[in-house]
Amino acid sequence: MIRTLLAAATLVATGSAVLAQTAAPVLRASVIVSDELVRIGDVIDNAGPAASIAIYRAPDLGTTGSLPVAQVLEALRSHQVFGVETGDIREVAVTRAARSITKTEIEDAIRRVLERRNGFGHADAISLRFDRDIATIDLDASNTGALRANALRFDPRSNRFDVVFEITNASGNASTRLRFTGVAVETAEAAVLTRDVERGDMIKASDIAIERRPRAELGKDALSRTQTIGMQARRAMRAGQPLRAADLGKPDLVLRGTSVTLVYETAGLYLTIRGKALDNGAEGDTISVLNLQSKREVTGTVTASGVVTLSPPAPRDFAMSVPAPQRTASARTALLTAE
Repeated sequence: MIRTLLAAATLVATGSAVLAQTAAPVLRASVIVSDELVRIGDVIDNAGPAASIAIYRAPDLGTTGSLPVAQVLEALRSHQVFGVETGDIREVAVTRAARSITKTEIEDAIRRVLERRNGFGHADAISLRFDRDIATIDLDASNTGALRANALRFDPRSNRFDVVFEITNASGNASTRLRFTGVAVETAEAAVLTRDVERGDMIKASDIAIERRPRAELGKDALSRTQTIGMQARRAMRAGQPLRAADLGKPDLVLRGTSVTLVYETAGLYLTIRGKALDNGAEGDTISVLNLQSKREVTGTVTASGVVTLSPPAPRDFAMSVPAPQRTASARTALLTAE
C-alpha cells in the first residue's frame, strides 16, 4: 500500500513538472534589456531551451524601440517556437537599460574635486565653462560605480582644469573613464542693475537683481542688495552692470538753487532763516548756502530734506540778520525765527 502511494506521488510530481515545461509561451508587451542583444527569453515567458537565443539587436542605450507582433512571431517560428499567446498586443516595446549621467552630476562632481583647492572656496561658488558642450551621457547599466576622480590637473594662471573620472563596472569589465576639460572660476553674489539708470536716479528694489559673477571682476567694493536700495546713482550706468561703492551715494536732500531752511541751535537758542543752496548735498555733506536776508554766503551741514545746520562760525551772520530789539538776554533763551 505504501509503495503504491509513493508511486502515485511520484507520478503526480512528474506530471506537474511536464505541465510546467510544456506551458504555452506568452508574449510580453514591454521588456527591458541590459545588453546589446534581445533574446527569445526577453520577449516571451515560458521560452524553455530557446530563451538564450538572440533574435534582435537592442536599441541604443537609454532608448526604446517597438517591434510589430507579426515580426516577433516570425522570428520565433524560425527558431521552432510556436503557439505563442499574444492576447491583444500589437507591438512589443523594447527598452535598453542605461546608466545616465547628467550634466548637473558632472558639474557637481568637478566642483567637489576643486573645492578648497587651488585658492577655491566652497563648491557652490565655482563656475565652470567646458571646452565642448556637455550633454547627458548614457553608459551601459553595468557601470554602477560612483563618479570618482582618477586624475586632476589645474593651472591657477589660466584657471584651466583637466579631470578624469573612473566608474567601476559590476560585470567585471574594465572601468569606464570620462575626461572633461575647461575653465573654472570662483564667483560671488553681486547686486546687478535690471535697467539703465541716469546720474541722480534713486535705486529701488525693482532695479536690483542678485547674480553670481567672477570674483576677480567684482573687486573688494562690490555692493550687496541691502547696500544699494535707497541710494542715488553718481553716474549713468547700463543694465547688467554690477554695482560698486563708487557708483552710488546717499541721496541728495538739498539741490543746488533750491530754497532751504538754515538752522542755528545752541544752548538756550534756536534760530532759523531762509536760504538758497549753492550746492547739492546728501545727509552729512557740507555745502554753501546764501543767507537770503544778509546776502552773505555761509557754510553748513545737510541734516534733513531742505534743512542745513550752520557750522559754528555762522552765528555772527545770524546776529547781523536779527533786528536789534530782539538781541536781548531774554531773546537768547527764546525760540527766534528770522524771516
